[in-house]
Amino acid sequence: MCGIVGIVSQSPVNLDLYEALSVLQHRGQDAAGIMTCEEGRFFMRKGNGLVRDVFFKQHMQRLVGNMGIGHARYPTAGCSSSLEAQPFYVNSPYGIALAHNGNLTNTDKLKEELFQEDMRHLNTESDTEALLNVFAHELHLQAKPAFDREDIFRAVAGVHKRCKGGYAVIAMIVGKGVLAFRDPNGIRPVVYGKREGEDGADYMIASESVALQAQGFELVRDLEPGEAVFVEENGTLHTRQCAEDPKLVPCIFEYVYFARPDSIMDKVSVYKARLRMGQKLVQKILREHPDHDIDVVIPIPDTSRTSALEVAYHLNVKYREGFIKNRYIGRTFIMPGQKERKKSVRQKLNPIDLEFNGKNVLLIDDSIVRGTTSKQIIQMAREAGAKKVYMASASPPVRYPNVYGIDMPAMEEFVAHDRSVEEIAEVIGADWLIYQDLDDLIEAVHKGNEEIQQFDCSCFDGQYITNDVDDQYFRKLELKRNDAAKMDRVANQSAETIEL
Repeated sequence: MCGIVGIVSQSPVNLDLYEALSVLQHRGQDAAGIMTCEEGRFFMRKGNGLVRDVFFKQHMQRLVGNMGIGHARYPTAGCSSSLEAQPFYVNSPYGIALAHNGNLTNTDKLKEELFQEDMRHLNTESDTEALLNVFAHELHLQAKPAFDREDIFRAVAGVHKRCKGGYAVIAMIVGKGVLAFRDPNGIRPVVYGKREGEDGADYMIASESVALQAQGFELVRDLEPGEAVFVEENGTLHTRQCAEDPKLVPCIFEYVYFARPDSIMDKVSVYKARLRMGQKLVQKILREHPDHDIDVVIPIPDTSRTSALEVAYHLNVKYREGFIKNRYIGRTFIMPGQKERKKSVRQKLNPIDLEFNGKNVLLIDDSIVRGTTSKQIIQMAREAGAKKVYMASASPPVRYPNVYGIDMPAMEEFVAHDRSVEEIAEVIGADWLIYQDLDDLIEAVHKGNEEIQQFDCSCFDGQYITNDVDDQYFRKLELKRNDAAKMDRVANQSAETIEL
């Protein structure tokens, strides 16, 4: 999962891009990059680390121009070298920079086609580089000396025919404008907005509406599945449906975990969706434990707070903040190895003993993936004096990898893999455990926009909308996503940053 942003403005865009990436930092904490354009030249800065650690005053001064794109990276199936920080760039045709959020499921096939048929060289393992070269090749087939925006839309249509998976893409063409497009299933989110100024309108395209709001842009709408938006350098905006059979199937895990609660995605308020998740969850708790002895509801910060508030309210028990979070530690299921992950949890959360001592505690989390974090948190609650520790998850058991852009582990590393709920409770040390039902989760999100007919729930039900995910794909994915592979990549990771 990554954060993308693109801006075409009547004034320099470097600071707006920086601020937008800072707002989208929750979507990717591994690397960041910005590329701007002025007088037919690209200017770039990218490297590993948080936005604040990659960009300094001297870098911002060099990022000149009134249009640009930015990216905050969350590593997926590729490695985490700074060489794979985005945006990527190719010089032909015209000169194209591109960044994307998501994951292609047919990358191996694309790489073979690019080498054998398109005669293009790839320098990294990143699927983004493959996607960029597919787009560049498709545009090259249309390109002519006189630039024509219709060629761009035809090239995007070519990308949709060749690429499978989930992708929201932001690209920039030297001296021409900024382009964005969304996969034909609309799995990954992307929106655009407008800001009126004295000299004309500015446009921003971003992963989440909160990035627009923070920079004073008014949300216009989400991009439709398969749709492309092209904003010329002079600020003229064009849109075009480029897919043959688009269908909106957004990733439901965005609403569970990744998106900020103050975002609106596909017309659904993430905050309201999480409130409804809490309402559904408490109904199940009351069905299964009508005579519960819960004294206090405590969320595992931050994502589960909204659901936990509703659970406490309808249980008519106290809601308390029992854990204090160190905001300078990254998300733990991203951590590469088991030892690092265990150490990170202790650094990330610290219990307030008086909220646990002598009480029966219900912990609420948004999801349970490996279970290692949950196990440690339950142990911390007991060490703080809790008599009993119950746990509830606002989402169903995670049993399958999310192959469309979330770096979940290999299937065997999921705590829910081949285990019943009772067995999972025993593994993590909970006195009892409750998961949200999938139908209730879908209803909680669907109520925000009843025009959405289907959600990608693949990490819960193993149903993959692109119909190209099989056992062979999973075997390849496990080689890239298991803990041993991640540790190898960290050991070999380059410490360099890249500047152009």
